[in-house]
Amino acid sequence: MAGNPGTFGNNGEENAMTSSKATRRRILATGAALAATTSLGLGIGRAAAQPGRAAGPAQGPIDGALRRAVAAQEVPGVVAMAANDRGILYEGAFGTRDLAKGPEMTPDTIFRLASMTKAVTSVAAMQLVEQGRLDLDQSIGNVLPELAAPQVLDGFDDAGAPRLRPAKRPITLRHLLTHTAGFGYEIWDQALVRYVKATGMPSAFAGKLAGLRQPLVFDPGERWEYGINLDWVGRAVEAASGQPLEVYFRQHIFAPLGMADTDYVMSSAQQERLVSVHQRQPDGSLAPIAAGDPPWREFWSGGGGLNSTARDYMAFLQMLLHQGRFNNAQLLRPKTVAMMNQNQIGDIAAGILKTAMPQRSNDVDFFPGMPCRWGLGYMITTQTGPNGRSPGSLTWAGIFNTYYWLDPQKRIAGVYLTQVLPFADGRAVRVYGEFEKGVYGSLRTA
Repeated sequence: MAGNPGTFGNNGEENAMTSSKATRRRILATGAALAATTSLGLGIGRAAAQPGRAAGPAQGPIDGALRRAVAAQEVPGVVAMAANDRGILYEGAFGTRDLAKGPEMTPDTIFRLASMTKAVTSVAAMQLVEQGRLDLDQSIGNVLPELAAPQVLDGFDDAGAPRLRPAKRPITLRHLLTHTAGFGYEIWDQALVRYVKATGMPSAFAGKLAGLRQPLVFDPGERWEYGINLDWVGRAVEAASGQPLEVYFRQHIFAPLGMADTDYVMSSAQQERLVSVHQRQPDGSLAPIAAGDPPWREFWSGGGGLNSTARDYMAFLQMLLHQGRFNNAQLLRPKTVAMMNQNQIGDIAAGILKTAMPQRSNDVDFFPGMPCRWGLGYMITTQTGPNGRSPGSLTWAGIFNTYYWLDPQKRIAGVYLTQVLPFADGRAVRVYGEFEKGVYGSLRTA
């Protein structure tokens, strides 16, 4: 979900990172320039012919749905993939990377994953839990002293100054992974918007470590709220592993899975494949805009900031679908994946968000009337979904309307990538639903 819903675009590095700051700054500046556009044009859609990629009964209906969506400018362009435990079921690319200047969308187009980064960070944390270097239920303050004495925002006084009090209990890694620690995001929490304004602290989206030093908005473990939790998990991964998050991801997740197009910072060749962000206009049309990336970041964000392709992210999802093993690499034990897939928050409701920044996000409730829960990394749907997914399926998203789901019961994984604001855009979500429906429909006709 959100860019982090939290982090928009690429992340920088802190002093411990060894790459050249000037070089990375030039790369990031180039990326922002590529994404920035001002006028609206017309895109040309096509299905991507994929040698070696399974077509089967899914290809025709899904191609038609995605082609119609692009022609109607419900989305400017889209890349979608689905797989089961035997291989790829569907792959298609339609539309354009930028409505003003193209080029056409291709299967190797690179997207800002935003909060789809969170699942990767969760896997990294659980690898370290397996190794005994992180613990799910001890105070995370033992690893991150900054979180040893959390404060809760308890309203504002008559002069508008925030009132803080000590939290009733410590924050744990389990709280952070399940978004029950008490942290929020300004996008969906008006009290945090007010707090940032009153204190002058940086926004959580500014790319500064000081932006993570926000108070909690409730006591740990008492409810669910989407927030900067996974940024702190990323910091914990760095502390426990002794590696910058970017390096840890590359060595322990991306390289074993063959995810060569996934990273925080892109090469110049990869920049040429980066899609532009488009904003939904009041009349329903789409216009390309600058992505809004900060000019530089002080830390690698565990909550967002990765760039990737549908093929790379599908390799990651297939690893989870295969109980931690894919591409001859065992990243997690089967029992760890099973634990990640289980409800970790009891009867606490999850997944519903009320926007405080309508340009960035609509209100969010992807499954109206369905109780949703949270595992160690993603949302869990508790009932059969409207488009075919099973109870116990796992899902989340990124702020630019990128989405994924895992259906352990039917052994299906899907990823749907576009780059549209605001989050939970009704038209983009409708197209995502048509894609999912087509995938499950193909299983019935196979």
